[in-house]
Amino acid sequence: MIQLTRFNGAIFYLNITHIETVEATPDTVITLFNDRKYIVKDSAESIAERVQAFYQNVPPASSAPRLPEDANE
Repeated sequence: MIQLTRFNGAIFYLNITHIETVEATPDTVITLFNDRKYIVKDSAESIAERVQAFYQNVPPASSAPRLPEDANE
């Protein structure tokens, strides 16, 4: 999740896995996969940097340790 700021100054956290697009129109508009939109004070560039940083610090699911195959028996 990343921290964002609404235009009224309220801070909220958004699950980045739900983001479809981030546009600067000139306000920053975040569109989620369910078509919900958020207009925020944060720049599109800063959001992109935070999303990139998040994914650099979170290992992909495929790198999770696996149990030996006989452990399920």
